[in-house]
Amino acid sequence: MAGPWTFALCGLLAATLVRATLSPAAVLSLSPEVIEGKLTQKLKDHDAVDILWRLPLLSTMREKPAGGNPILGSLVTFLMKYIIWLKVTSANILQLQIQPSADGQELVVKVPLDMAAGFNMPLVKSIVEMHMETEAQAIIRVETSERGGTLVLRNCSNSQGSLRLSLLRRFSFLVNSLADKVMSFLLPTLPTLVKSQLCPVIEAAFEDMREDLLHLVRVPVSLSSDHLQFDLLSPAIKHDVIQLHLQAKLSDSQGKVTKWFNESAVSLTMPTLEGEPFSLTIRQDVVNAAVAALVPPEELMVLLDYVLPELALRLKSSIKVINEKAADQLGPTQIVKIVTQETPELLLDQGRAKVAQLIVLEVFATSEVRRPFFTLGIEASSEAQFYTKGDQLVLNLNEISANRIHLMNSGIGLFDPELLKDITAEMLTSALLPNENGCPRGHPGLLVEPRTTLLSPSEDLDGGHPGRAGSQWERGSQLCRLPLCGK
Repeated sequence: MAGPWTFALCGLLAATLVRATLSPAAVLSLSPEVIEGKLTQKLKDHDAVDILWRLPLLSTMREKPAGGNPILGSLVTFLMKYIIWLKVTSANILQLQIQPSADGQELVVKVPLDMAAGFNMPLVKSIVEMHMETEAQAIIRVETSERGGTLVLRNCSNSQGSLRLSLLRRFSFLVNSLADKVMSFLLPTLPTLVKSQLCPVIEAAFEDMREDLLHLVRVPVSLSSDHLQFDLLSPAIKHDVIQLHLQAKLSDSQGKVTKWFNESAVSLTMPTLEGEPFSLTIRQDVVNAAVAALVPPEELMVLLDYVLPELALRLKSSIKVINEKAADQLGPTQIVKIVTQETPELLLDQGRAKVAQLIVLEVFATSEVRRPFFTLGIEASSEAQFYTKGDQLVLNLNEISANRIHLMNSGIGLFDPELLKDITAEMLTSALLPNENGCPRGHPGLLVEPRTTLLSPSEDLDGGHPGRAGSQWERGSQLCRLPLCGK
């Protein structure tokens, strides 16, 4: 899971609005593979294998011989006098296993251990080596208190029935008998060492993993100049998936909270992970607020003959069909004014996301006139895709479809606005869409700021005509260098 934030929007696209109990603003679902990978890395960070290498086998056997049995204890004590050394000679932690408990409310963590140990005695010239297999096991559960729910790891110990000891090489009958005795004395010793030496490391590794997840959740997500920030409400375990229920808040560029998203009656239908390592399911109202921050209402003035000359010719031809006299009035400074009326609305349909928006488009014959030829009201939609750049969430809109066009006002006579449907969609796709996707492309005659009208090309920013390749223009505090249209 990449950091500081990676969005898997399968959850977003699967969200449906239904009546249900209070639900969080978002839910981060983590698969067993994520928990296994993160916990494995934390065990490495805590040098868990090194702990196994340094298990005090001999001293522990001497302190508690034969598990406290007095008869066997005296035999162990006698035998220990003749063991020169007893050490772990190799140690490995195999792949962790994360499994749901029987009731589906807890996760069982299994940490398989593969080790070898050797000992030497005066009667034996070579080292006698044993293969040792065992397994540490712990439970991940949610514990609640006055401060809320917390993920914890409890009941760490040696898994019953997992301990197996065997000789790596057979020797003489006498040596084999002595080795069997040593292994029988190790049987109660190794589980004790796993619990006392390894379990604290597993618990510390889990705590570090939990803190990392909380830090990951709380990293702000940039939405243009705003920020969306999540915080943990409560954790939950559903079968083999850990769910982090989140609240959210939206902050402006100064860090002031502009909106809180707490629990709501608007609910989420949680998707299955279906092989994905994790998913972030976001409530519809949170997504709508994010879209509003990414695509604010704006007003755009386009010198069409400079920016999109081919479209300017096609527009003139289309207007000529409606009113030939009006078409002849179109000059080289003809302007298309585009205004997005309201915040775009995100629509979810069969696993696809679309953004619907209301747009007003006006055509002016020249930059000097104040009254437009006509005013069109457009119900438009675009296919939406979300992706990330660093810690920034980016919304990308693909094409703009003019679903419905209404003639709101006309100074060139009444006409069917469907006559302009194709050319209107192309102008919106070529002029408005690049602005909504971030940085306008094309020509410095295309100027935009939210709710600001700018009519003239920036002729002097690059020391020459506005059509010169590489001209610059400013959009707020952002300076973009733009290629010519078609370059």
